[in-house]
Amino acid sequence: MEKFINIILKLAKISKKYDEVPVGAIIVKDGKIISGAFNSIEKDGSSLAHAEIKAIQIAQKKLGNWRLIDCELYVTLEPCVMCSGAIWLSRIKKIYYLVSSEGYSLNNLNIPIEREEIFNLEAKEMLQNFFKEAREKKKIEKQIKNSLNSILLK
Repeated sequence: MEKFINIILKLAKISKKYDEVPVGAIIVKDGKIISGAFNSIEKDGSSLAHAEIKAIQIAQKKLGNWRLIDCELYVTLEPCVMCSGAIWLSRIKKIYYLVSSEGYSLNNLNIPIEREEIFNLEAKEMLQNFFKEAREKKKIEKQIKNSLNSILLK
């Protein structure tokens, strides 16, 4: 399991390099990784480019079947509602996630998917720092915009 956790953390770090929410996901069948992906919403220009969705699509293509029976998903952040639906529909049997989500997520739905949180401090800090930096960046952008407006309106 530690090997899988290290891989999803590496994928999340790749996502962060693209200024994306740092989420990495892999799908495992019979103890072997069959797919992996990271968030690329901004990079791909698609609201569907969540790590979980991309990992599901890759696994389905690799197995030649939309049903991912006997597969498990490992992901850094608890899946959102969209991803939870896709996980359920693809018949993934179990989800392991490192950090619980504060928004609408898997736990807000009454979907019969086995799940387990494996708390990981590195993943939590990576996500917290990402959102902190994003808020600071927005604050600076707003200050610059206000400064420009005050100069231009003089």
